[in-house]
Amino acid sequence: MFESRRYIVQAVFILIGIVFLVKLFALQVVDDTYRIKAERNIVQRIVEYPFRGLIYDRNEKLIVYNEPIYDLMVVPRDVYIADTARFCELFKIDQTSFEERMLKSREYSSVKPSQFIQKISHQEYAKIQDELFQFKGFYVNPRTVRKYERPILANAMGYTGEIGPRELEADTSGYYRAGDYVGITGLEEQYEEQMRGKRGVSHKIVNVDGIQKGAYLDGAYDTTSVPGINLHTTIDLDLQAYAEYLMAGKRGSVVAIEPATGEILAMVSAPSYDPNSLSGREFGKNFELIKNDTTAPLFNRAIQAKYPPGSIFKTVQALIALDEGVTTTDEQILLKKLNLGDHAPLGRYDVIKGIEYSSNNYFWEVMKRVVNRGESESIFTDTHIGMEKWAAAVEKFGFGNPLGIDIKGEVSGLVPDTEYYHNMYPREKGSWAYSTIYSLSIGQGELEVTPLQVANLAAILANRGYYIKPHMVKAFEENGVVEPLTYEKVYPGKGADYYPAVIEGMARAAKKTAGRALINDIEIVGKTGTAENGVKDESLDHSVFMAFAPRENPQIAIAVYVENAGWGGGAAAVTASLIMEKHIKGYTTKSWFDKEAYILNKIYLETLNDSDE
Repeated sequence: MFESRRYIVQAVFILIGIVFLVKLFALQVVDDTYRIKAERNIVQRIVEYPFRGLIYDRNEKLIVYNEPIYDLMVVPRDVYIADTARFCELFKIDQTSFEERMLKSREYSSVKPSQFIQKISHQEYAKIQDELFQFKGFYVNPRTVRKYERPILANAMGYTGEIGPRELEADTSGYYRAGDYVGITGLEEQYEEQMRGKRGVSHKIVNVDGIQKGAYLDGAYDTTSVPGINLHTTIDLDLQAYAEYLMAGKRGSVVAIEPATGEILAMVSAPSYDPNSLSGREFGKNFELIKNDTTAPLFNRAIQAKYPPGSIFKTVQALIALDEGVTTTDEQILLKKLNLGDHAPLGRYDVIKGIEYSSNNYFWEVMKRVVNRGESESIFTDTHIGMEKWAAAVEKFGFGNPLGIDIKGEVSGLVPDTEYYHNMYPREKGSWAYSTIYSLSIGQGELEVTPLQVANLAAILANRGYYIKPHMVKAFEENGVVEPLTYEKVYPGKGADYYPAVIEGMARAAKKTAGRALINDIEIVGKTGTAENGVKDESLDHSVFMAFAPRENPQIAIAVYVENAGWGGGAAAVTASLIMEKHIKGYTTKSWFDKEAYILNKIYLETLNDSDE
């Protein structure tokens, strides 16, 4: 009897021991809640966010840099606040917001840190850091946000923001975590992988009040963050600022390129916005205001707006006709009748005179020769064959496809071809002919181009027959070493023999139609244009000017579009002239002209605003 009781007692003790062992195993191995909480009593794991790469202009002037900010982190199970009202006052939130944030943090994890308040500025943090020890369970995690030296270049540089759920799901690299900032538009998006750097982690010993006492195990488990690569851009910051000043109060764009390199000196889309407004705690509020602005400041007109090229396209028509051998530089074509409305008189025209006078009927005849030159007797068949070759030749000049600039969002424009017109007139393939498409000869009709493509055309003319892909970044800098990027030349035609005649015609045209925009001591080679706005109302068409300067050894090629400003020799030519002189000389000689360019045709914007209402 006694012996059996002894076995029972032993069994009970063994059973109790097993229960304790199982519980201990569960606490230490299976469930890490207590382990995490215990470790957090002495060790704080802090993510070390890297410095995002800086962005410089072509003259080593800083465009975009990093400004320190702080995220307030919370571990819900550690939280003890004696005075919640003081906490809310200090961090400028109300009681409801405090409770909602705490609930969200608990739902995420009671023992793991999460963001409680984001993007506390350096100035705000200086005011609260001495009181932070009173609020147990809270600590700050330093990081940076982007800041901009000047309130310009918004669409080109782009902006950064917190990564969204879709982007996280699509991230195949596994690098990003919730709360990370990424480039969303512009260069920030295009060069995200280079500029983001690499996160690090540090482990700090803290006391019961959350005050750091040093590195855990002398940093044995720490990893150092790696800063991102710096970008050296092609932009001239001072020229960009001046161009944006001239375009203030207007809708349109400016693209200026260094012809010999394809480097973009300035790229303006107007209206724009201050890029600093999309950085910091007011991002959401400001983004909604900018997004809902009826003038569309987020729309990058330089690479996304599509316009009929107008008369500037006559230079392309001339080069294609010369390249295809349907005319020569010295052939005199007699114009006997008006096939198109024209401000140029009838008579004999060669390439130079055709461009000088911007003769619609000369280029009507020139394009007809290119398109209707097949061997078949049927004019319709000839038109279809010739049209396909014409479209292919136009595309070689950088039209109809994105040029590949190093920011996303560039559109292709439109170069209509045979298939396009077959689809437009589907009844039968012979239902269209040159009489259907002749408006293309003067840059109207279905043709659509972007300001970037037009500036690239100016660079082709300046280079006498080639271009280098327009780009905004010319070098990467890592660990103090600058590595230049390389780009190849692209030749759109068979040779450069025809360019002198076209350039002479443009130089004469600039003197005739853009006399007010001429520069002392610098010869401008340019072509005005008037692009139809596609709206049947009383508003003016778009003012267009394409040019390069000087004539020999060109330093700048430019395209300017001012929407609803009328004749190209006005607003667009004046703006382009000032920008070119500023770049070449470093100053402008017509100080009174600056103001005139600023206010020229400004009344049209008031008209547009009235129509928006």
